[in-house]
Amino acid sequence: MSTNLKGKDFIDTAEWTREELDSILELAKDLKMRFAAGEPHRLLQDKTLFMLFYNPSLRTRNSFEAGMTQLGGHAHYLQPETVYSPTIKVGDVGETKAAAETKERVSDTARVLERYGHGIAIRIFGKPADWIYGRGDQIVRDFAKWSKIPIINMEDDMFHPCQGMADILTIKEKIPNLQGKKLVMSWAYAPSPWKPLSVPHSVALVGTNFGMDVVLAHPRGFELDPKVMENCRRLADENGGSFKVSYDMKEAFQGADVVYPKSWTSIEFLPPKRPTPDLDGVRQLIDKHRDWICDQKMMDLCNRKALYMHCLPADRGFEVTDDVMDGPNSVIFDEAENRLHAQKAVMALTMGGRA
Repeated sequence: MSTNLKGKDFIDTAEWTREELDSILELAKDLKMRFAAGEPHRLLQDKTLFMLFYNPSLRTRNSFEAGMTQLGGHAHYLQPETVYSPTIKVGDVGETKAAAETKERVSDTARVLERYGHGIAIRIFGKPADWIYGRGDQIVRDFAKWSKIPIINMEDDMFHPCQGMADILTIKEKIPNLQGKKLVMSWAYAPSPWKPLSVPHSVALVGTNFGMDVVLAHPRGFELDPKVMENCRRLADENGGSFKVSYDMKEAFQGADVVYPKSWTSIEFLPPKRPTPDLDGVRQLIDKHRDWICDQKMMDLCNRKALYMHCLPADRGFEVTDDVMDGPNSVIFDEAENRLHAQKAVMALTMGGRA
């Protein structure tokens, strides 16, 4: 593992090379074995990670905090009210003069925190980003612009790279040779209208980066970002896989090796495509597709040993039935565990690494 990643931001896996992503997986496997054996692995001795949570989390917060402790460092949990809400500059998307007067600039916050520690991790999407699609990602990238220490994306409204790496780590544990294996990233029904596109984006990106045959399945109206779709096609071409879109869940599940049914919102109803967020419009669109559920009949369409995956929390009885979620093909808790190991690898490589 010769790649030097010290100081590199981790915002979107598509911005990392396959070799760099392989370095994360290689180290994650090693750290997972050390953790299981009870061996110390204090690669970030006395180092500090600042975690800015504009959205709550169970897995993300606890896996990052536990990970920093196990690596010998410390994670600071920062809520918006302790550091103010982020602003970029007046005139940027969603930023007015009146709103900006009550907030601290990202440029100032980043340059203060970099003097205190070794990494900044940020989670922001939905309401904290004023429901403006892309604004959460813009804020994360503005932190990266001003900070001299690495920025780790704990999920914004476009990308969830840590989940993507935990997912591909889990898949490779169960299916070592991914070439020619079919991964279905599918929309699934859930009553909530606000679920971001970050997970489907990151799963499709990491699947194509590792040479899988990725099928994106969703009803019309739930299209992913065109720029992300373009990156998926590029990565599929570069890595010997494929990328296709299906508007039929049953068709997509046929012969699948991995299925990942999860709800996400429609960006057609959010700014900047709409002057204001129309969440009622999203609800009406969602309610037309209550039959997009992963039950045992859907799993029977897949290969016999097909993996059922979900980032959690899953909407039981809506996105998926209990017998699938708790069944023998489910690897959801392996995924959740691998958040810890994948993120420890990301932190160790970006916050430690070679000078």
